[in-house]
Amino acid sequence: MDSIEAKLESREIDVEIMEQIALSDMSEPEFAGSKLQDDTEDKSKVYNKIAAKFGNVLVSLRGNLSEIKRVVQDFWFQYVRGENSDRIRAYHVWPGNNVLVNLILVSANDPGIIPRNDQASVEEVGTSDGTRRKKITVNGVELKLKYCRICKIFRPPRSCHCAVCDNCVEKFDHHCPWIGQCIALRNYRFYLAFVISALIFFMYIFTFSVLRIHQRIKKDNIGFIALLKNCPETLALVSFSFAATCFLGGLAVFHVYLIAMNQTAYENFRQRYVDSKNPYDKGIISNYKEVLFVPLPPSRVDFRAEVMPIWQIKSTRDVLKVKF
Repeated sequence: MDSIEAKLESREIDVEIMEQIALSDMSEPEFAGSKLQDDTEDKSKVYNKIAAKFGNVLVSLRGNLSEIKRVVQDFWFQYVRGENSDRIRAYHVWPGNNVLVNLILVSANDPGIIPRNDQASVEEVGTSDGTRRKKITVNGVELKLKYCRICKIFRPPRSCHCAVCDNCVEKFDHHCPWIGQCIALRNYRFYLAFVISALIFFMYIFTFSVLRIHQRIKKDNIGFIALLKNCPETLALVSFSFAATCFLGGLAVFHVYLIAMNQTAYENFRQRYVDSKNPYDKGIISNYKEVLFVPLPPSRVDFRAEVMPIWQIKSTRDVLKVKF
């Protein structure tokens, strides 16, 4: 019996040893699995924090947009309903002020007038045979310089003598009768800003006028004839602003195209580069940079200089003729 009990005890000890070995073998994978689980939980916590912050940003952005929308609607309905009409708001004045500022800039700046040479003859200004043309090469293209009989100069490339202003103007685009000024090298960018600001101004008037008519029809349930009686000025504004928007929109698109091609309106009208290469075309980006962002050259005209009377100019010419 003692031997049997001893054998049983030895077997139980062996079983316990085997279980301990098995448990020791399984401890490492379980530890690795628990570590991987901890890493996954940490990553999920980080992702949850990022998602929570992003959600807060979206909620804040939504709240800001809602507030902006509410403010815009308040301004909108105040204009439509005529509330607080005695208070002049900046958003009403801003478009008109832009038009006036750009109009002053384009009309007050020297467009690029080339000074006259009243005491010169054709021989003095550069041709040995007395002809009235010169030839120069610009970017591999041969161009002809014309002699202006009035200003007594050979006009630079892209310049023209304006019949209205009676001056040779550098990089002449056109003479604008609405502004009463030549549009050329030194005021072209201001002219473009004037056209675009006027376009925005008339679009602004058209939008608010249409909205006012819509609110009036919706509120009073009236027709077109009643609108003519009750608010004829608004209908007139709609008609005029619509026509002005169409005209200025086409004009703005036309000049955007001219800048992209580095052409002037005068060159496009005369079709200067239909059969030949445009020597001034440097690519769209370079053309826009040259026209809109290159510093303007100084004015050639001394507007404070003393003006010589015509009779004195004629007498000076006679003296020069006697000397020669």
